[in-house]
Amino acid sequence: MIEGLTIGRYSVPFPVIQGGMGVRISGHRLAGHVALSGGIGIIAAAGLGYGSPSYQGKNFFAADRQGLLDELRQAYEIAPDGVIGVNCMVAVSNYDEVVRTSCEGGAKLIISGAGLPMSLPGLTADYPEVALVPIVSSVKAAELIARKWHKVYNRLPDAVVVEDPDTAGGHLGEKMELIGNGQYDQYATVRGVKTYLKEKWNLEVPVIAAGGVWDRQDLQYALAQGADGVQMGTRFVVTEECDADDAFKQAYLNCTQEDIGLIMSPAGLPGRALGSNVGNIRQHDLDKNLRCPSGCLKKCAYKEGQERFCIVQALDRAQRGDLETGLVFCGSNAWKADRITTVKEVFEELFPLAERDAI
Repeated sequence: MIEGLTIGRYSVPFPVIQGGMGVRISGHRLAGHVALSGGIGIIAAAGLGYGSPSYQGKNFFAADRQGLLDELRQAYEIAPDGVIGVNCMVAVSNYDEVVRTSCEGGAKLIISGAGLPMSLPGLTADYPEVALVPIVSSVKAAELIARKWHKVYNRLPDAVVVEDPDTAGGHLGEKMELIGNGQYDQYATVRGVKTYLKEKWNLEVPVIAAGGVWDRQDLQYALAQGADGVQMGTRFVVTEECDADDAFKQAYLNCTQEDIGLIMSPAGLPGRALGSNVGNIRQHDLDKNLRCPSGCLKKCAYKEGQERFCIVQALDRAQRGDLETGLVFCGSNAWKADRITTVKEVFEELFPLAERDAI
């Protein structure tokens, strides 16, 4: 019998967190239905302003805030009693406001990566019920976060997500040259983080494995290796409830293992994607003489010198179904997708009937 998952004050029947995939791949429909099925649903906060009805071309940050509030409200309409959180990227310019807006909108947990979320407890001080979950790829990163949080805020993580840069999709917290060289051991890192938190702080909180989890066998392996749960993103893209356009989902169905590779994001981080059209993305922005429309990232090679391409708009176009000039992020298992299913069916495969009785 696979046990459920408790993070902070919140418990769910199944140890599954749905990954936060931007822009608007993990929106209210996906997060709401994952929460309804007994997992933790996550809304990706990055770039929501571009899809908000309130966006008028020059009010990105105001629209971004309203878009996040709208996504949370709609997710809770689907799963009023569900556990729904927000993935907040440290790398975005309005990180502080995104975190506070998440709390204001009713997020029960905040998962934060793409940088070390050193200020997260201070930003959520008025919302002590919100669980705080940093993303790391090393024990050292977990140590730095825990020490800073404890010293400055007298707070420690409610859970930790350990992301495997060799398999996870989207932006990755590792240097390009270190990804895929065979040296990274995700589950050694999982166990190392658990040992550190226990020995240093006498803290036993869930440590979640993210990256490379596709089916029940992968889930069982992760739990056997010491993880308390898994974060799954790529598998949920090919569901009816995923907020992406059907063409985006079809890209997963059509791709081969060889189509999946690494790109260097203008955000200064490697990313895993279907990268064969990166030249088209770059040419699109040159042809349109596209300037940085919002300054949405703290650090961006396109904002600073028009290098590479505008990543938030490339992700936005892909979500809307433009696969010629849109960027399709994915995990290493995207090639395994062979049909469109439902969130409910994914959970039924991961957890047999005896375990589904817990809902």
